[in-house]
Amino acid sequence: MSILSLAQSRFSVRSYSNVMVPAEKLDYILECARLAPSACNRQPWKVYVVTNPDVLSVLQGAYNRDWFKTAPMALVITALHDQSWHRPADNKDHADVDISILAEHIALAAHEQGLGTCWICNFDPQICRKALNLTSENEEPVVVMPLGYAAPDVVAPAKSRKNTDEVIVRLN
Repeated sequence: MSILSLAQSRFSVRSYSNVMVPAEKLDYILECARLAPSACNRQPWKVYVVTNPDVLSVLQGAYNRDWFKTAPMALVITALHDQSWHRPADNKDHADVDISILAEHIALAAHEQGLGTCWICNFDPQICRKALNLTSENEEPVVVMPLGYAAPDVVAPAKSRKNTDEVIVRLN
């Protein structure tokens, strides 16, 4: 499938089947994530693969939605701020940019493998830190992504995107 086809057909899944993700598919997705580019190749991230029911239960408390609890597993992407590139002109930390690239690699790879994901950024970071036992202030949970097969009754919603002329500026 082309990147364009993946981008056109991928959507946020908010209802999952209880079928576990096969190891080979998970490994493929994680390899795609590992290969994501980052500013100055710093790779300032960790990806936590959460399948332990006790840890998953605590993590689900960080984003208390019934649909999130249907996912058989979750990935948590953390930023390592002491390893990220900071732009010299204004010291802008590019960790969030790098994490976003990695998360989109995960989302597209999962979709290619017939799996669903959903970016979650509206979670309680302190509960997430507790779930993962994070102690370093330099490591920040940025994205939580449930991962699994979409429930059988899930239908891809129609995409609503701005027109090209609203988001593309050509300076010829």
